[in-house]
Amino acid sequence: MKKYIAIIHFLLLLVIVGCGTIYGVAVEERKAGTIAADAKITAAIQKGFLEDSNVKALDISAYCYNGNVYLVGEYDRAPQKERAITIAKGVEGVRSVHTYILLKKKIDTCGTSDNLAIRGKVDAKLVADKDIWSTNVDIKVVQCNVVLLGIVKSSKEIAKATAHAKSVEGVRSVTSYLKSTH
Repeated sequence: MKKYIAIIHFLLLLVIVGCGTIYGVAVEERKAGTIAADAKITAAIQKGFLEDSNVKALDISAYCYNGNVYLVGEYDRAPQKERAITIAKGVEGVRSVHTYILLKKKIDTCGTSDNLAIRGKVDAKLVADKDIWSTNVDIKVVQCNVVLLGIVKSSKEIAKATAHAKSVEGVRSVTSYLKSTH
């Protein structure tokens, strides 16, 4: 059953990436060819996660910008994390792999609903800020820790996005993998 859910998740990812491409190209800091290449890398990594018995595809997400891969999520055992990294490094076109993968906590006061609430609040702050093109910022929340990813126009946008994330109640930490074009 879990395998079918993971396959459905992967197919939805492909649909979302495909549908968002036209709009994404209009507001993105990357060129259309780069966006397509990054989407292909991301899909290959997620497919690798689905096909691997060690990696739980729903626990680790892959993001790719200009060939640089970011793995974000949680793992139960060290071999899961190491296997996810190996899979990502083995995909053609990958320039580098960066990780924000935390060991799952058996008892944690931060659960899925807390992560979703934090993500929604950070997203709302970014959308409300007219100085930030919020669609260029991906937000992942792991154990109430916010991870910001994407490519924006300036270091000012990076600083503002990071400040917004830090201002949300319940956020334990903020890690920014945001890059600027200038």
